Amino acid sequence: MKLGYVILYVANVPATVDFYEKAFGLQRRFLHESGQYAELETGATALAFASEEMAKNNGLTVRFNRPKEDAAAVEVALVTPDVEAAYERAVKAGARAAQPPKQKPWGQTVAYVRDLDGVLVELCTPMSP
Repeated sequence: MKLGYVILYVANVPATVDFYEKAFGLQRRFLHESGQYAELETGATALAFASEEMAKNNGLTVRFNRPKEDAAAVEVALVTPDVEAAYERAVKAGARAAQPPKQKPWGQTVAYVRDLDGVLVELCTPMSP
């Protein structure tokens, strides 16, 4: 088995895709004409967005992320060699700063922001083998 994609249920799929393109430099794979589903290129696994309405229509019971509430216990981690620049770009594009870049004891640099829906996004350097 392999991880094919991760789906985040969001209030506004087109706005979220635009935000991720500007804030993190990710490239759009596609946005369905309905505006209810989209995918971004992130390497082997796509980051996908579906409308909150789709979750409800599929009979799922979930707690949607909200910017003014605590983030859900999940994060999207994006790997970059320059965390500080990525953090500044994201905040300038409208991400809410959660934790500025900090070097961890194991040598990795990590920062956190929250996206338009309040999803926690980790920006981090690659792990050394």
